[in-house]
Amino acid sequence: MSPLDVVKLTRLMERTGGRPEIVVGVIDGPVMMQPGFSSDRVREIGRAPGTCSNANSAACMHGTLVAGVLFGRRGSEAPSICPECTMLVRPIFSETATLRGQHATVATPGELADAIADCVAAGARVLNMSVGLIETAVADERKLNDALDYAAKRGVIVVAAAGNQGTVGSSMITRHPWVIPVVACDLQGRPSSGSNLGSSIGRRGLSAAGENVTSLGTDGKPRTFHGTSAATPFVTGAAALLWSEFPESSADEVKMALVQYGRNRRNTIVPPMLDAWRAYQTMASARGRRVN
Repeated sequence: MSPLDVVKLTRLMERTGGRPEIVVGVIDGPVMMQPGFSSDRVREIGRAPGTCSNANSAACMHGTLVAGVLFGRRGSEAPSICPECTMLVRPIFSETATLRGQHATVATPGELADAIADCVAAGARVLNMSVGLIETAVADERKLNDALDYAAKRGVIVVAAAGNQGTVGSSMITRHPWVIPVVACDLQGRPSSGSNLGSSIGRRGLSAAGENVTSLGTDGKPRTFHGTSAATPFVTGAAALLWSEFPESSADEVKMALVQYGRNRRNTIVPPMLDAWRAYQTMASARGRRVN
């Protein structure tokens, strides 16, 4: 069984590769563009340098791997979920940043808030966020909460990695009611040992395959990665494909179709598995569309 099979994305991907008007914001490191990507549907915004000048940097490798799951060309080693959608790259990790005592793929709440606002202003419909946060001033936290409120008001779906610290609890991202937190699991559907879990994650989140996910490396060769960063784009991609199939739908409708499955079992800290095909059937049935 492949990661796509675990989350029931295969049949939906057979119907569509997405639509160019569905813009997916990737808030991550810079992306190394290569033949494995469809570069004619890529836009880059933001203040941080995003040229992947150092292909071996953690920021560039992380951003490229995440983007490959979503936007790799069909037929490549990557899952290539929604290559016909528009990729909006908003780098937030600097290739020259110090480790800040933690990891190179972290940001302050204020930096993340700016990235969210930039993506919403640029027309993003879905945001993919695999970002670790550094604790800062309370004002920064309020700024991030306001940015997430702004995304909700503008009807932009926000999908965020739950994190890989192996803790039980929540963060200022995962406890926001509009965010869909994502937990990594293995191919048997068991949560990965490092995934963060918690009550807000269990109530509003989803699980997705996040172990040994193959994507596009910065050197053009396939590479595997794991964790909630690997799992998150499966949920993001499912949202983009659903919106591509039902472009008249609201963000609330797409979000509800994704997360409503298993809602009667959402009294645990582990969220249910993404079932993209069931979400498609739900939306098709609501519109009287026959599902083959």
